[in-house]
Amino acid sequence: MQAIYRSILFLVIFQITKPGVYAQEKIKSDGEIPVLAWIGVPERETTIERFGELKASGININFSNYSSVEAVEKALDIARQTGVKLMPSCPELKSEPEKTVKRLMKHPALFGYHLRDEPNAKDFPGLATWIKRIQAVDKQHPCYINLFPNYANAEQLFEKGYQPQEGRDIYEEHVEVFLKEVPVPFISFDHYPVREKNGLKTLNAGWYKNLEIIAAASQKSGLPFWAFALSVAHGAYPVASVGEIRLQMYSNLAYGAQGLQYFTYWNPGINSSWDFHHAPIGLDDKRTDVYDRIQLVNRELQHLAGVFLNAKLVSVAHTGKQVPDGTKRMAKLPRPVKVLETGESEAIVSVLKKEDHRYLVIVNKDFQRPMQLTFLADDPVKRVLKDGTLVPANVYTPAITIDPGDVAIYTWEEK
Repeated sequence: MQAIYRSILFLVIFQITKPGVYAQEKIKSDGEIPVLAWIGVPERETTIERFGELKASGININFSNYSSVEAVEKALDIARQTGVKLMPSCPELKSEPEKTVKRLMKHPALFGYHLRDEPNAKDFPGLATWIKRIQAVDKQHPCYINLFPNYANAEQLFEKGYQPQEGRDIYEEHVEVFLKEVPVPFISFDHYPVREKNGLKTLNAGWYKNLEIIAAASQKSGLPFWAFALSVAHGAYPVASVGEIRLQMYSNLAYGAQGLQYFTYWNPGINSSWDFHHAPIGLDDKRTDVYDRIQLVNRELQHLAGVFLNAKLVSVAHTGKQVPDGTKRMAKLPRPVKVLETGESEAIVSVLKKEDHRYLVIVNKDFQRPMQLTFLADDPVKRVLKDGTLVPANVYTPAITIDPGDVAIYTWEEK
């Protein structure tokens, strides 16, 4: 009888440890991806319960406007207890930057300083001076400035009637001038691509050109970039679905983003022209179903932090009958990949690198319908599952389904 038990135990151990079947090799993480709440927990709700709720949603940085530096200090103390960092703004940061920074800079819950959203080029010199005053006191914490999207007009970017250099894109020039004049530690921009009219949702293809321009500026400058997903409905922008949130976040990461942001976490308030509604936290200060959706996606993102955090973009291309303006069609497969086909569907296909590791990221660009992917590769290629588990790619059938806006990730070593 003991011999039978030993045989059963051997079989159980073999199945648990058999490579490619039950082995639970997981991707190593460098830490958490920064996830910022734009208009996060407001000053009036500065409590452990509210900051704990923010942290539970998967957001780890809170941006709010505070009425005073004292209110910021109170929020920092609360945030520290819940593991959240702050990117605050307050009047004293502008009027007395050196004095204010000296008060805040040693607090362990401080992430950085929020300076300005969507500046015009004429504001750049003043912003540069402001940052230099802060950096003269505190070189450790970043100064945050967020840029316009590429659908902003000439008057918003520069001045009315401004003409870019011949052959240049005006938005590309705006970003270039900004990085030349303003000493930011990372690039941030917002662009919300999903719109709805008469019940029909569409994707603004210009968003991909925006990502191309920002990713190129990031590579040229050596500065990382942060990007957004929309999480509050308003005007022509619909209530955010899981597919829409995934598409925006995974596309940002496929282009090399190193920080992610939500506009907004808390409902910005009643506004007759914008009609904000269905933020993760609604007008009644209670959760909406969008809270659960960002929580789901954020959990996925952090499981995959080992892929995206500190990764460098090698290449990015698109598949499908047509590729968006400003992007490239996929023309060549990475060396170990034999087949990569998306049929009639459209996808982003990017390659990221971290030391000897390469990551192939395939994003379904349709946020409403699943995509059929056909994938074949050499034996060393592994698939990265959504919980970070690594499994040989060849244990899956060549044809797999990628959910709306979702991602498939593969990895191999390249020495």
